Amino acid sequence: MKRYWSRLLALVLVVAIGLVGCASPDSLTGDYRQDTLAVVNTLRQALELTEDSPDKAAIQAEARQKINDFSARYQRVNSVSGLSSFTTMRTALNSLAGHYSSYPNRPVPQKLKNRLEQEFKQVENALKRGG
Repeated sequence: MKRYWSRLLALVLVVAIGLVGCASPDSLTGDYRQDTLAVVNTLRQALELTEDSPDKAAIQAEARQKINDFSARYQRVNSVSGLSSFTTMRTALNSLAGHYSSYPNRPVPQKLKNRLEQEFKQVENALKRGG
């Protein structure tokens, strides 16, 4: 009888861990194209903020979270990592994340904003082409 209960408990634990492990903790859907466009829109919104915007901290925090989620989800996906949209997106994400971590209290310079906007357009065009 004791053996039966220990096996049942082990089975319940495996099922519980399996179900918890399948839950997606990030804010992305798993559809690369849709997720990329959502991240681009969030980052554009963060870049358009003025210094005196009341929700600046919340939107920048959301942008950082999206950067982390996108990187964690797609950096090791072989079907995505070779796409031109992905490499350009990673360049943009690294640039913005670097600015946020190095200069958290400073506004994003206009030169960086211009470059990011150009890269976002390249990503959108590559996604339209299917890459």
